Formats: sequence, C-alpha cells, structure tokens
Amino acid sequence: MSRTSDVLVVGGGIIGLVTAWRAAQRGFATAVVDPGPGGGAAQVAAGMLAAVTELHYGEQTLLGLNLASARRYPEFAAELTDLTGHDLGYRQCGTLAVALDADDRAHLRELHALQQQSGLDSQWLSGRECRRLEPMLAPGVRGGLRVDGDHQIDPRRLAAALVTACERAGVRFDREWAERLVVERGRAAGVLTRSGVLLGAGQVVLAAGSRSGQLAGVPDDLLPPVRPVKGQVLRLTVLKRYAPFLNRTVRAVVRGSHVYLVPRENGELVVGATSEELGWDTTVTAGGVYELLRDAHELVPGITELPLTETRAGLRPGSPDNAPLLGPTGLDGLLLATGHYRNGVLLTPVTGDALAHALATGELPDEASPFTPKRFALSEQPV
Repeated sequence: MSRTSDVLVVGGGIIGLVTAWRAAQRGFATAVVDPGPGGGAAQVAAGMLAAVTELHYGEQTLLGLNLASARRYPEFAAELTDLTGHDLGYRQCGTLAVALDADDRAHLRELHALQQQSGLDSQWLSGRECRRLEPMLAPGVRGGLRVDGDHQIDPRRLAAALVTACERAGVRFDREWAERLVVERGRAAGVLTRSGVLLGAGQVVLAAGSRSGQLAGVPDDLLPPVRPVKGQVLRLTVLKRYAPFLNRTVRAVVRGSHVYLVPRENGELVVGATSEELGWDTTVTAGGVYELLRDAHELVPGITELPLTETRAGLRPGSPDNAPLLGPTGLDGLLLATGHYRNGVLLTPVTGDALAHALATGELPDEASPFTPKRFALSEQPV
C-alpha cells in the first residue's frame, strides 16, 4: 500500500514538527513519519533560549540566526498557545552567568568583551551583586554576567503543543520508522517504511536529529554530516519551603565543565548537561550524575536538599561547525533540517519559517542562507 503527500517530514522531534506545521499552514498536504512524534532530544533538553550567553568564538554567523529566532519567540509562543491552549512554560526571566574562581572570571570577562563587540546586551556584576540577585548562590562567586534577553521554555510542553498544532493543521502522522529514501528519476520521491509502506511525496524533509545521517537511500555525498553528542540531564523538585530557589537561569563553568540550572515556574529545576562523544550510548551513568550534582553544588550549595526526581540522557545532533543544515540539497526534492546541536530549541521558530519558505520557493530566506547543506560539499572542492 502507499500514501502520498506534498511534503513528507522524516522525524517528529520539535524541528520536524515545526517544519510540518509551517508547511501545512502554507497549504501543503503534509505528513510526518516517526514512531513517536514529540519525542527525541526535546524530552531531555533544558530549553534555554540563550543566544547571548551561548555565544562562542568563531560562531558569529550562527549568532545572527540565533538572535533572529530569539526575536521571534514571544510571537511564536503566543501563536502556539492561542492555537492549542498549551502552556509552553515560556519565561522571560533572564540568565545569570557566574564565575567561581579567578580563571573563570577571566573567561567571563573575555566573553563579555566578545558580547559587547557583537553588539549584545549584557551587564557585568560583582560577586556581591550576583548574590543580591540570587541569594542561593555560593559565597565564593567572583562575578557574573546578567543577560535579561536570554529566556527559557519547557521543551516537553513545546513538543506536545507542536503535535497538537500539526493535528489541527491537518498533518498526517505515520507512526513508524522510515527505512529508505525513495529516489525516482533523479529526484527524492518519498520513503519506504520499516513495515514496507511506501510514503510518496513531492518533497522530503530529513529532520531526524542525530539519526539524520543514517537514512538508507540518500546518496553518499549528500548524507548530512551529523553525529550524536550525548548529554545527561537531571531534574529536581523545589519544595515549597525552599521557594523561590532561583529566579532565573544560572550557569557557570566549573573546572572547565559547563553547568546550568534552569528553574521552572512549576517547581522543577533542570540541571545539565554533560557533553560526551560516545556514539549512540544513552546510558545515565553514576559519573555523569555525580559530576553534575558536584558542580551544581559548588554553584548553589542548597541544591543537595532538593529531591532528585529524574535522570535522563539524550543525543544532540552535532555538525562539523556546530551549526544547522537547512534547506535544499544536491538532490531535487530533498531538504534538510538537522544538525542544530545545542541550539535546537532556540532555533525552532526560525527553522520552521526557513523550511516553509524553501519548500514554497526552492530557496532559503536570507537569514538562513549561510546554513545551506551545500556549504560542506563546497568546502570539499579543491581550491
């Protein structure tokens, strides 16, 4: 048996779902193939919308895309909530990045200078000013950066809302695994599922996160160079007698490892995240949990009084330059929406808009054009 659609999205994580939703809004008959829509990395992610505090050297081009998406978030969240009735846990609470020793303080000073050079809004605070904002911080905090423009959202709620939005927009869900890309006459024409069903499509969007490079049938030279990067994350519960525990997201580098604490309005506190190049392993390890709790305790000593309610590990889709692969490929009818690495939640609004534009016009909008999948093929050509 076979089914057909104008657009078939392979992958039902938040990137695949937002792509399907925006495509359906453009009038495309759209389908998503995934055994568990709304799952994937969003079930583990903390949901920091941290375009400013996530800035890294050499990633100024990505910064532009991150900022474009961050600017769209208030309207995007409001639209999704109005349509579905889902509370997304979107909070404009800001972020405080702090330093615990002299080396970390020097690193933060350098980051502050880079932010200022990039025209970003961040404020340097003394250790005392940091503790005035967040009284639970350790006495040894040496200083920090206050960034009011970095917000947060609950990725699990976001994923659930996007599933509902897709359903209301008429998106069809084929709840099974895509096994192979079908190519006919030099064009992507759909996929064959694990159960043998042919899902035909006018255009195929490969949005399978860290597994995007594993779909059979994609020409070898067009397979997205995406790899899994493991992240372990903890969830704790702030009991009422400790509330308010933290008012905003707090992050730091402790002994060279990044740690962050994201407080939700519902009392959940997310602590993350490790970054491990271990292939497809998603085991939660004693070492990973210990390191996160140890570093979080140095940052906020009172955390050891909170109940530990969940430990999870997920896989980020990493790319060679830590930036996403968006839009048309060298195969007609095949587009990519993958490789978002640590910015998948942040880049959800701009990715949906960019892919919908590409599906309708064949081209990426200007803000997304540096992230064409073809940049890797071009970089491999002899000079």
